[in-house]
Amino acid sequence: MSQLLRRKQINEARSEHVDPQVEVEHGLRRSLGVWQLTSLGIGAIIGAGIFSGAGTAVSGGPNHVGAGPGLVLSYVLVAIACGFAALCYAEFASLIPQAGSAYTYAYATLGELVAWIIGWDLIIEYAVGNIAVAVSWGAYFQTLMKGFGLGLPEWLATDPRSARQAFAELQADPSVTGATLDAAHAWQNAPHVLGLPIIFNLPAVVIVALITWILVKGIRESAWANTVMVLLKLAILVFFVTIGAFWVRPENWSPFMPNGWNGVFVGASLIFFAYIGFDAVSTAAEEAKDPQRDMPRAMMWSLGVTSVIYIVVTLVMTGLVPWDQHGTADPLASAFSERGYDWVAGIISFGAVVAMASVLLVFQLGQPRIFYSMARDGLLPPFAAKLHPKYRTPHVTTILTGAFVAFFAAFANINEVIELTNIGTLFAFVLVAAGVMVLRWREPERHRPFRTPAVWFVAPAAIVSCGFLMFKLPRVTWERFGIWMAVGLVLYFLYGYRHSRLRPGGEGTRAV
Repeated sequence: MSQLLRRKQINEARSEHVDPQVEVEHGLRRSLGVWQLTSLGIGAIIGAGIFSGAGTAVSGGPNHVGAGPGLVLSYVLVAIACGFAALCYAEFASLIPQAGSAYTYAYATLGELVAWIIGWDLIIEYAVGNIAVAVSWGAYFQTLMKGFGLGLPEWLATDPRSARQAFAELQADPSVTGATLDAAHAWQNAPHVLGLPIIFNLPAVVIVALITWILVKGIRESAWANTVMVLLKLAILVFFVTIGAFWVRPENWSPFMPNGWNGVFVGASLIFFAYIGFDAVSTAAEEAKDPQRDMPRAMMWSLGVTSVIYIVVTLVMTGLVPWDQHGTADPLASAFSERGYDWVAGIISFGAVVAMASVLLVFQLGQPRIFYSMARDGLLPPFAAKLHPKYRTPHVTTILTGAFVAFFAAFANINEVIELTNIGTLFAFVLVAAGVMVLRWREPERHRPFRTPAVWFVAPAAIVSCGFLMFKLPRVTWERFGIWMAVGLVLYFLYGYRHSRLRPGGEGTRAV
């Protein structure tokens, strides 16, 4: 039990950060100000969550009800919950400015076992989240190519479960159109091998492979490039709102909450995916000029700006098309396609393709860093901490992450992936909030460059609000999450527990 609860010394985590060799390996420099950090947050937040996830949250799915136009209230609820969590992240980011993010925070406060759990959980947030981004990217790419008459065969641009479900809907109602009809055609026209249809998402696989190659080469987004991406995303969303406002039908907003407050709460648990990028600001703590001052501001600004954008976009989206017709992987483009404005859908698809490619790059970069931190602590095999001799990148884990994301993006259903990503992210936020309180109790005298205001209210509020959203997720999501956590615990006791640097006699054993 003492081994499971052993904590990593905060001073040791800091020394790893300031070590000159670590600086060389990661190439991190304190060059980001508050506006650049805010731009990073907005860039990481605006992605598949609004370009894709809003669709299933509005219309519902096989495992949950839809929020309808009331999704705007869901965004308000989630923004409040994220605000509480962001303040907790900010305290840790200023106290432990290291790339390990929530994993490192947990190791310093809640002990090794919880650190492993949250590190394993972060795979859901980063890698599994990227599966959803890749699937959505593929849908928008297909829409864009169709605008030029170059669309791929449908069986090369969808997942088998969506195709089978669409085919069943077509048999029940031959009048279906749009994305449902396209997916049904994929099931009808797919080639067969051993009697099984060959259906997979080729564009999603290709974009993940390309991003993985770029990351192995060591090319990273600069602050300037990220700002350009943010401006492009905002321009596309402004275009969507401006054009869409002329074709909004107010009658589509009635009923505003077709499934009552239950639908709003379920919608909030689903569109939490739209906000998972805000903790990307905390992972940039090592690169911030003044993290104790700028991190909280950047987090609050990025959350505030994106919340307003999400609410306005959702109002226009639900005003264009009835709420129960948005369950596609590209709802913003489909909203115009359904009304015959393919040229507008094409412009939106182009912006979404570029915007989500940048999100893929940011989060695909983050996952290997988590693995690197865990391997450095002995919880993963040494190969996970190896760097490419030429490019100085964690090439092994970058390639493994890319292969994992590409394989599941080829066959995964986006609705199920988003649900799993949400529960993993919410769980991470709960543990970070708990960690802030634990460290305040254990080490009240420790200097904190930034202190979470009203911590004994804010941290419990983050736990309660995020926990509530977790419990509104479908039961099947909890079952899959439980299986994932069980597999992680088995791996920890088979390897991590035996090789930890903090194990008695190990390289990192020191009192905390």
